[in-house]
Amino acid sequence: MIIIIDDRELVIEGFRKGFDREGVAAVGFAPEELSDWLRSLPDTELQAIEGVLLGCCQLAADMARDIRERVRAPLIAMSERNSLNEVLELFSVGVDDVVRKPVHVREIIARINAIMRRGRQREEILQAGEIQVFPDGRPPLVRGEPMTLPRREYRILHYLVTHKDRRVTKRQLFDYVYGIFEEDVEESVIESHISKLRKKLRQRLGYDPIDSRRYLGYCLHGNHPMASDSRARGDLMKTAV
Repeated sequence: MIIIIDDRELVIEGFRKGFDREGVAAVGFAPEELSDWLRSLPDTELQAIEGVLLGCCQLAADMARDIRERVRAPLIAMSERNSLNEVLELFSVGVDDVVRKPVHVREIIARINAIMRRGRQREEILQAGEIQVFPDGRPPLVRGEPMTLPRREYRILHYLVTHKDRRVTKRQLFDYVYGIFEEDVEESVIESHISKLRKKLRQRLGYDPIDSRRYLGYCLHGNHPMASDSRARGDLMKTAV
């Protein structure tokens, strides 16, 4: 989910629709609303924030400082005037990048991905057992072969691999895929996406890597015991031959 901050509702709505067309959930705030919201947000929901886009507002540097205190996701500021001092001040308070308007949402997404890659350094490829997920949006590799997924199934898989061996709730997945303030979609839709994703992974892997527990959520195991047993049986058969 992308957070958009701007004094102008029209700008927020324009960017929100642009991100939606790219399959990325986004929500906008007026500057005076954001600080209280961030302070009230639990850490589990903060994890759903993939990036922050800071637009036109008074005291932008103070706003950036407040954001950086709670949010670790990439923070990108938009500048509408050619002011070196303003840009340097934004960088000094924790902004990761500054772009000049007009800017397309695809460029913003690309910059967010680039910042995340630099932060991960050598952990650019996320892996859980025989599943590899790439932060640049390429199809994941399952047993070395690409698996094309609908964008929401891909985002669920990305989140599960990122949090491998840790249990995540249905609400956490919903917030990541649809955004915290989505009210037109039922949270139960995640169950349908998960069911389709598990079926595809099971067909490719020969086992289900996602453990589901009622009321507790989902966990994607980095090393599934059934995979180990399967490989062991294969080795025994080769030895017997």
